[in-house]
This record gives sequence, structure tokens and C-alpha cells, in this order.
Amino acid sequence: MGGLKRMYVIVYGIVQGVGYRRFIQIHAARLGIKGYAKNLPDGSVEILAEGYEEALYKLLDQIKRGPPLSKVEKVDVKFDDYTGEFASFDTY
Repeated sequence: MGGLKRMYVIVYGIVQGVGYRRFIQIHAARLGIKGYAKNLPDGSVEILAEGYEEALYKLLDQIKRGPPLSKVEKVDVKFDDYTGEFASFDTY
């Protein structure tokens, strides 16, 4: 398993008002990932997640898939150093 990492993601498409953030929160919790998912004014969703690299890639698969009512059109991803600043995975 890879080391601890931080993953910053912006998700575009039909990702607000369809249970997308809750979907990500559930998968993040199952994977032991901390951070948040937040709606942005332009209709996209921002996700900041920290955890083991392998778990982050599993979450990324779910981010790209989304819940049934969503339609993910584009995903921008950036990895960075782990900070440990989060105690849980929240939605805003």
C-alpha cells in the first residue's frame, strides 16, 4: 500500500442536487479517508481527501462514477503531500 497522500478534485457535470456529495462521503468513510466534499457556485463539486494512496484511487473511481442520478463529465485531480488536518469526511 502506498503512503499517505492528499487528493484535490474538482468534479464537473450533473453533480449537485443528485446526492453526489453524500455518495462520496459514504465511500470515503468506508475507505478510511478524511476531508470534505463541497458544492461550488459554478455547479461543480470540490473534494479534498486525505488517506492512503490506494484508498484515494479507489475513491477516485467512485468520484468518476457518481451516484445513479449524477452525470460526471470531467474530473480534475491533483495529488499533494498529506497534512493530517481532517478528523472526518464532511460535506458542505
